[in-house]
Amino acid sequence: MITSKQNALVKEIRSLADKKFRDALNLYIVEGIKPVKEVLALNLPVKVVVGTEKGLNACGEIFAPVQMLSDDVFKYVSTEVTPQGVIAVIEKPEQKVCAPTQSCLLLDGVADPSNVGAIIRTAVASGYKEVFLTNECADAFSPKAVRSSMSGVFRAKVMRGELDEILSVVDCPIVVADMGGENVFERKIEGKFCLVIGNEGRGVSNSLKTKADITVSIPMQNDMESLNASVSAGILMYNLKN
Repeated sequence: MITSKQNALVKEIRSLADKKFRDALNLYIVEGIKPVKEVLALNLPVKVVVGTEKGLNACGEIFAPVQMLSDDVFKYVSTEVTPQGVIAVIEKPEQKVCAPTQSCLLLDGVADPSNVGAIIRTAVASGYKEVFLTNECADAFSPKAVRSSMSGVFRAKVMRGELDEILSVVDCPIVVADMGGENVFERKIEGKFCLVIGNEGRGVSNSLKTKADITVSIPMQNDMESLNASVSAGILMYNLKN
């Protein structure tokens, strides 16, 4: 059992709350009994599972390297308000930008990791398994985004890059979500397309608006001006797909 906060593994896990260390080490963390069980069931590339005695026992048989931590040390590395006592450290998947094989999403500067995670969750549930993120987006593998994705990030192909790089491989109509667009409830799209969701405050960037083949909007009532980015994305994704 590790009881020191100065232990090298403990320091490494704690550092993974920061994107620069996730990128440098090519690792991310998944926390909680149910998510860790799912990681193990999907045979994701787990480097190590750490936890308290109670947390590890709750996961059952673990076919991966395991390290027990004291309760105090686990609280030190945990990113949860109410920790469940188990964390899996996982290798990040290959994120090379490549052409989509089906309808996909492009997140243009979505800044809130909870929104990024929630959008990926809905994307997978509604059949969009390829998600592009511009470099201005929050990291899909941050603890908050992973938690909000509810295992969606395990099942989606998430590709991050510069906008120009992403656009160079998108070989289908670009559908931009913008309040000036046509009513999405009166629109269906044949074949694959790329749905663009913009930043929570400024919306879709002007450079992307000019490249739109189709612009759609969600009609608002009762003087409401907009919806949360993840809610809007969900409505658009389900409505546009045939």
